[in-house]
Amino acid sequence: MRATTGTVTTGGFETPAKGEPYLLTPGPLTTSFAVKQAMLRDWGSWDGDFRAMTADMRRRLLALTGDTRGEFDCVPMQGSGSFCVEAMLGSFVPRDGKLLVLANGAYGLRAASTMQYLNRAYTLIDKGDYLPPRGDEVAAALDADRSITHVIAIHCETSSGILNPVAEISQAVYAKGRKLLVDSMSAFGAVALDVNEIRYEAMVSSANKCIEGVPGFGFVIAKKSELEAAKGRSHSLSLDVHAQWATMEKTGQWRFTPPTHVVAAFLEALRMHEAEGGVEARGARYRRNRDVMVEGMRGLGFETLLSERWLSPIIVTFFCPADENFVFERFYELMKEKGFIIYPGKLTAVESFRIGCIGRMDEHVMRRVVQAAKESLAQMDVKDAAPPRAALAERAKLAA
Repeated sequence: MRATTGTVTTGGFETPAKGEPYLLTPGPLTTSFAVKQAMLRDWGSWDGDFRAMTADMRRRLLALTGDTRGEFDCVPMQGSGSFCVEAMLGSFVPRDGKLLVLANGAYGLRAASTMQYLNRAYTLIDKGDYLPPRGDEVAAALDADRSITHVIAIHCETSSGILNPVAEISQAVYAKGRKLLVDSMSAFGAVALDVNEIRYEAMVSSANKCIEGVPGFGFVIAKKSELEAAKGRSHSLSLDVHAQWATMEKTGQWRFTPPTHVVAAFLEALRMHEAEGGVEARGARYRRNRDVMVEGMRGLGFETLLSERWLSPIIVTFFCPADENFVFERFYELMKEKGFIIYPGKLTAVESFRIGCIGRMDEHVMRRVVQAAKESLAQMDVKDAAPPRAALAERAKLAA
């Protein structure tokens, strides 16, 4: 990749421009110069060139699902990931249906909150912060409540970093004659979600996650039969997936003003994703990022919230050290001074912070992250990064 003004190319990846830190978050994330550069041109939202860009983007995204029979279609939707989750739930869960929400963190609970706002029936399996929902639990819940029509699973729960067993959940759902919806916001593009291996009716993701684009829209990939059945079902004018799909099929246009610059950037990101080797290669780089970073952080004394089995390649949660000199806000600022923006914890049970593994970076960057953490601890006079014993005991109790 070519070097550019304000950037340095190392190991095939540019460093951010001077003064621009790496974003160690689950999105927005660090993007390539080429993705940023793609936003420098203006596009007419009704123009044929932009309609062709939208069509190309939809085709490329569908290709990532492995759908060779033409059963699915892709519907981009303006807004953040949560907009798309609400659009999916409001469009595909019938008004007289009932949703089983599988939660083990903030985003599962947000899906339940969305159903409350929609005033539609739902029930909840809440596993807390440490463990995923399992197939046998889902099967038992479906047996116990015959009114449940749909299940939603979070592919990667980024509040804790758990990669949930979606294949196992899917088998349980369809064995009981129900339908699965997947929130793959932070996993799609790096963790396989092949329709030939994992059955689902619809899934959602976002431009600013594992494809390494920028924020501004998400997308729904759904069976055409489900899109057709969703006509007139949505609670919202702007979040009606069927209406957006019908308009795009008829005119090639978005119903309302599209984020043209973001689409142009995302197309460049999709080309780079393909050139890297697709889902498998992108996932392998992220897994290597995780492994190098986790090994280094553990070497400093930090401990992960989750056991090895459930660590995702997207983001990792660490307990905050018990050392009285450790103050997260100070640690955050020291890491930022060294060029790395980390993420605060999103858990209520324990003090924690998160480090993302995704974005335009590799294992060499992750080694620098560990070194920055080591230097920051020294500046804070933190002698031991081990977590409180009570936090480890709580993890052990809940994971038992």
